[in-house]
Amino acid sequence: MISKATIDTVFETARVEEVIGDFVNLKRAGSNFKGLSPFSEERSPSFMVSPAKGIWKDFSSGKGGNSVAFLMEHSHFTYPEAIRYLAKKYNIEIEETEQSDEEKAITDVRESMYLVSEFAKTYFHNTLFNSEEGKAIGYSYFKERGFSNDTIKKFSLGYSPESWDAFTKEALGKGYKLEFLESTGLTIPRDDRPFDRFKGRVMFPIESMSGRVLGFGGRILTNDKKAAKYLNSPESEIYHKSKVLYGIFQAKQSIAKLNNCYLVEGYTDVIQFNQSGIENVVSSSGTALTPDQIRLINRLTKNITVLFDGDAAGLRASIRGIDLILEEGMNVKVCTFPDGEDPDSFAKKTSYDDLVLYLENNAKDFIQFKASLLMNEAKNDPIKKADLIRDMVVSISKIPDRIQREIYIQECSRIMDISEQVLQSTLAQLVQKDVSEVGKKQKQEQQAFEVVKNENPIDAEKVDVLYRLERKIIEILLLYGNKTEEFEDAFLRTNEEGEIENVIEKKDYKVYQRIYLSLQEDEVELANPLFRAIFNDLINFYHQNENFSLEKYLMHLQPDFAQEVTDILMEDERVVLHNWEGQNIFPKSKSETISQNVSETILTMRWYLVGKIIDELKSSLSSEPDSDNTEPLSLTMDYNTLIHSFSKKLGRVMSRYY
Repeated sequence: MISKATIDTVFETARVEEVIGDFVNLKRAGSNFKGLSPFSEERSPSFMVSPAKGIWKDFSSGKGGNSVAFLMEHSHFTYPEAIRYLAKKYNIEIEETEQSDEEKAITDVRESMYLVSEFAKTYFHNTLFNSEEGKAIGYSYFKERGFSNDTIKKFSLGYSPESWDAFTKEALGKGYKLEFLESTGLTIPRDDRPFDRFKGRVMFPIESMSGRVLGFGGRILTNDKKAAKYLNSPESEIYHKSKVLYGIFQAKQSIAKLNNCYLVEGYTDVIQFNQSGIENVVSSSGTALTPDQIRLINRLTKNITVLFDGDAAGLRASIRGIDLILEEGMNVKVCTFPDGEDPDSFAKKTSYDDLVLYLENNAKDFIQFKASLLMNEAKNDPIKKADLIRDMVVSISKIPDRIQREIYIQECSRIMDISEQVLQSTLAQLVQKDVSEVGKKQKQEQQAFEVVKNENPIDAEKVDVLYRLERKIIEILLLYGNKTEEFEDAFLRTNEEGEIENVIEKKDYKVYQRIYLSLQEDEVELANPLFRAIFNDLINFYHQNENFSLEKYLMHLQPDFAQEVTDILMEDERVVLHNWEGQNIFPKSKSETISQNVSETILTMRWYLVGKIIDELKSSLSSEPDSDNTEPLSLTMDYNTLIHSFSKKLGRVMSRYY
């Protein structure tokens, strides 16, 4: 078990913008950073990181928290794994304490699968370097491909022995359970004798963006025609081939830094480019490009350059992925290599400078690429040329940005020698069709929502008033609880003439003390169970920590409070997202009127609660002729007088709360 001292050091050292910056392309926005959500599909940034508060908030999905919470949400780390990851990132030595048997037993299925996969990676890698078979077959193959030892280690390349169950026996001997060997696809079950899926293959570990092993690709080296040349891990709880990209872990920082991603087809293409010095390259690993894979890149950059070999038939089959890239609002270029060359072979024999120059000079806009690829086929055939133009306009229609569509229409008109008007007309028809389909889908979803909404009526008054007031109290405590402010205390006293007079005194209080005493005076506790728990937790923390800091509280924060606390703390960051100041709208800072903010919130809550009492009194009035309603009517008048005083202090007319 990781010691508390180590955990505290990790929290104190880790910078949230640096941790998240490894996974999301962040851009500065005032004192904060913003980027595209890594949890949902979007084209406008709704993901905010606040270095000052040490937290992040994804407004599109509602998720939020600190550095550890991000790793747990994004990379599916357990809490200890997230701490270990950060300790490794910041070179913090981990201090361990004795773990109980019960704690050792708490390991979920996914975690067990990750552990088995990590063991397999290490086993295959060690076999490559340390066994006679591994060196003679696997290591020799990688050397023939031109891979250096550093490159082999960087990608943790390995070798699985030819023996039927060498890996399975080793894993079982190390205490790994057969059920997890089978669920990851590393071992194929058989009643009499389970055997290795990847026997006799060189191994390519497939890692997530955070470096966790998700699965494997294995290449056979014999000429067995019955066996597949490449074999991938089957789909599992941790491996979904349509959602991963080979090389993304090694490429992520370079992609974000250079603001471009090269997309290739095979494992060795990625590895050879890396060895040549170009690290911002990933592979779809032989599968057709999917929207999920594109979105993975979209988190790091808006620019993709697709690299194809010179095989014309393969090119035509592959360009279908271009439309998917355009639909995601990304910029796409295409670069082809000379006949007989692929990214692997070309990079192997080309120096870094020449390779960079070739990519820069030969990367074409997708319109130019489609035209150059298909015009030879169309030549003087008007029908084929019309089909080609229509195909190009279909691609342009996928682009969400209208200005970009306009520019591409102009470019298409110039290249294909056809009027812009005709192209615009065709484009308008296609866009309208897409809009109609989207509208139809949204209408269906709205109808479904209406059914749900009608079946679950919400008490609007509770949501609009009490919920907001209690949430406001938590917000004030989090942001300003330890600040000292001047408050007005009002009380009655008898003067020298024996008259009762209203006296107002000004006195300094800590904000949290003022709120706590006010609620104690009214004998009120928050109605919302979550807010009540957070309130009590906060007040206790203030009482126990004279030098309160938000960062320190967030370290202590209970996991079940984290989501709500983050939502509250990051509410103001919507101002940054909407860029109000750029529109000459300047929201007033809450810190300018903390005392007023506290007093108004408490008074409004008192008004609300007294209003509820009045409603109850009114409902208790009897309509019977002989009934005595004197007491409830008298109390109602007294409470109305009290509300009048609230209204006067708040400077509002006697309306309902707001």
